[in-house]
Amino acid sequence: MSRTLILLGPPGAGKGTQAQRLVDRHGFVQLSTGDMLRAAVASGSDLGKQAKEIMESGELMPDDIMIRIISDRLDRPDTAKGAILDGFPRTVPQAEALDRLLAGKGRRLDWVVVMDVDDAVLVRRLSGRYSCARCGAGYHDEFVKPKTAGVCDVCGANEFRRRPDDRPDVVANRLKAYHEQTAPILPYYRARGVLKSVDGMAGVDAVAKQIEDVISGS
Repeated sequence: MSRTLILLGPPGAGKGTQAQRLVDRHGFVQLSTGDMLRAAVASGSDLGKQAKEIMESGELMPDDIMIRIISDRLDRPDTAKGAILDGFPRTVPQAEALDRLLAGKGRRLDWVVVMDVDDAVLVRRLSGRYSCARCGAGYHDEFVKPKTAGVCDVCGANEFRRRPDDRPDVVANRLKAYHEQTAPILPYYRARGVLKSVDGMAGVDAVAKQIEDVISGS
């Protein structure tokens, strides 16, 4: 049976980084709703235009959009070894809808891992991010600066951009939404006996080991 892992935590906790590690190690497929929604925005479709407006405001996506994306993606054969849900579910109704969705597809939820990170650290992580406008290489005002100021290390371009949803005010709105709407799903999964917490403030390798311990201990 295909395995299913949910990575939870506020925006900027490092869920995407840890999901990629699991992809490389176990052959799971990362289902990042954020990435898929940004791809829809780039496509210019009606759904993409709707998603863009919601994303830039820092609000959560409507459940019907998220469920449609997850359902279609789970039907693809590359999820046979396992799927990592990154950024979903975010509310109790979404968690309940996911349970119904997985049951209908003959899948089960094996692990729910929540990454605990301090809010102040998250604001610094997200609001300082930017990328090369040409090749997409990622940088940060404090943590990952180009070797030569204003010049991309990868392609040599000198134009950079920041995501609209990384502005400090939008980040604060996203964190507020997480604490008000997402955090309540933790008791839901704790009651089911599948919730495990890891220290998201630790280094990338240390966090990865904590998650591996959860998987190997199941």
